Amino acid sequence: MNVLDLRTLIERAWEARERLQEPETIAAIDAVIAAIDAGELRVAEPTAEGWQVNEWVKKAVVLYFPIRKMETLEAGPMEFHDKMALKTGYAEKGIRVVPHAVARYGAFIDRDVILMPSYVNIGAYVGRRTMVDTWATVGSCAQIGSDVHLSGGVGIGGVLEPLQAAPVIIEDGAFIGSRCIVVEGVHVGKEAVLGANVVLTASTKIIDVTGEEPIEYRGFVPARSVVIPGSQAKTFAAGTYQVPCALIIGQRKESTDKKTSLNDALRTYNVAV
Repeated sequence: MNVLDLRTLIERAWEARERLQEPETIAAIDAVIAAIDAGELRVAEPTAEGWQVNEWVKKAVVLYFPIRKMETLEAGPMEFHDKMALKTGYAEKGIRVVPHAVARYGAFIDRDVILMPSYVNIGAYVGRRTMVDTWATVGSCAQIGSDVHLSGGVGIGGVLEPLQAAPVIIEDGAFIGSRCIVVEGVHVGKEAVLGANVVLTASTKIIDVTGEEPIEYRGFVPARSVVIPGSQAKTFAAGTYQVPCALIIGQRKESTDKKTSLNDALRTYNVAV
């Protein structure tokens, strides 16, 4: 089946769930998940106009759950009981997987990625040469670029519904410091640096304090920004309290290579990672 045929069958099944019993529908869903696993389809992808969310692909991921049956999975002495198969074939895919890293089938992981003990959920995309460090999680449908470093304990949120919601997007070359949380469709621009413990939700204020006047963003970190946790006073009925925000305190240099500019940024701005 071509992509148009797959999309038509997925859309029909979404509107009429009884079609999930039909062999043609099941085959279409399986084909979409296989294509996501191979990197041939993505839940979201960059275009000339910006990032595009492919809602029908996300629908296929959601529909994959009810057509699967619970089964026992064994990996050496370990046992799992789940509906979803685990990703396999790492050696031929050129991926380094350290015990106890787990990725679900239906997540695309490109060549030269390193998975430390971590978790990558179905629908996610992880680009070439990215490091997913110890106890980091990549949620369903999250889009992680190439040459990204997700440090220890990083939590990248997933999204399946609402369908029109954009997934978390981490662009190429970004460095996400330890224990950072990035959820609710936040978009981190190319080569940005998040210091340790930065928490970004759709409503988190991201304030550029490098100029004479603050510039405020929500849901987006501009390319090459260096970001640290911050707080801002807010008045409530019970008094004035500090609420979390994120502060853009500088920029990585464009004139140097990625590794050098990262090291310079960490030293220059004394960013904990």
